[in-house]
Amino acid sequence: MSLVTATAALSLTTWLWLLLAHGLFWRTDIRLPPRTAPTHWPSVAIVVPARDEAEVLPASLPSLLAQDYPGEAYVVLVDDGSTDGTADTAQDLAGRLGGLPLTVTSPGDPAPGWTGKLWALRHGIALARTAGPAEPEFLLLTDADIAHEPDSLRELVAAACSADLDLVSQMARLRVTTGWERLLVPAFVYFFAQLYPFRWINRPGARTAAAAGGCVLLRTRAAVRAGVPDSIRQAVIDDVSLAGAVQRSGGRIWLGLADRVDSVRPYPGLGELWRMVSRSAYTQLRHSLPLLAGTVAGLTLVYLVPPLALVVGAAGGRPAAAWAGGLAWLVMAGTYVPMLRYYRQPVWLAPLLPLTAFLYLLMTVDSAMQHHRGRGAAWKGRTYARTRATPGTSSQSGEPDGV
Repeated sequence: MSLVTATAALSLTTWLWLLLAHGLFWRTDIRLPPRTAPTHWPSVAIVVPARDEAEVLPASLPSLLAQDYPGEAYVVLVDDGSTDGTADTAQDLAGRLGGLPLTVTSPGDPAPGWTGKLWALRHGIALARTAGPAEPEFLLLTDADIAHEPDSLRELVAAACSADLDLVSQMARLRVTTGWERLLVPAFVYFFAQLYPFRWINRPGARTAAAAGGCVLLRTRAAVRAGVPDSIRQAVIDDVSLAGAVQRSGGRIWLGLADRVDSVRPYPGLGELWRMVSRSAYTQLRHSLPLLAGTVAGLTLVYLVPPLALVVGAAGGRPAAAWAGGLAWLVMAGTYVPMLRYYRQPVWLAPLLPLTAFLYLLMTVDSAMQHHRGRGAAWKGRTYARTRATPGTSSQSGEPDGV
């Protein structure tokens, strides 16, 4: 057996295992669990960290202020050192639109050892716990670029109460409008689900933990028990770190796809998407060159070998290699179709997944190069050059966040 044929066969075997034995990661039917309205609607504080978000707030903040929630709820927006009038925009929107009470606050510059978003969340959570007549029973942590349907909070709380969950997170449907967004965004969620199969996360006694930072409903007592956000203060990939901390402290977590929670942040060009991924990819690999090499080899075997084996095998008279490569590519594309349908995209994009994976591979390598050049994870004017990975983090945040 030639090396090409053996490698193609190994790739096909890997894809059959991913299809059948990896938590059915490719399915998109994990939505909010069955729920009924609680007899008592608990109080909720909605905490929104925001850094230079004046442009997107008009499309997101009104949806929070307009939440149709039967219990007590209020919004705390943390202006994290914005220079574009984020705080004024938020106050103006609340003044004109009304709805849930809004408090706008600012934490000042992050203390040493803190990432910007977690510093903002720490300040917002502390204020939220004293902003109402009593400490809120739940915290909804949501990014400034996330828009919620009017019943979003009600359904999240009902799910948490019905299933006795400490953390309920929905992966917001990201914007898919431009060509680059169509090519890269559905794959972003597909790769995340492959890394952290939702079914594994959601089963009782799970050892896999993940969350999507754009929409996290968290019991206040679970946050206190887990010591968050202080216990994960250095995490660049904060959402998965948060889920891990809650799970390790004995909390029950749940993660699924959203139907009525959407990101309004545009990523019109390749550059914006590239920076969104590369800013944190190397953090997942613990800034380890051996792990980077293993990741590159794994991505190559799983995503690049199938089309290469098909072409090389067909051109070089190796039918076994061509068949194995073609079948692996077919399985790969088939597992990607449900995600494309979830994002309402044409299925002809499915065979392009190897190209998309190659771009993500380059982003990961670029992330490592930036780190070793001393630039680290950079986002909105902040650079975390040597931040250590918190146990339980992933290579991709559940959502591109705004801080």
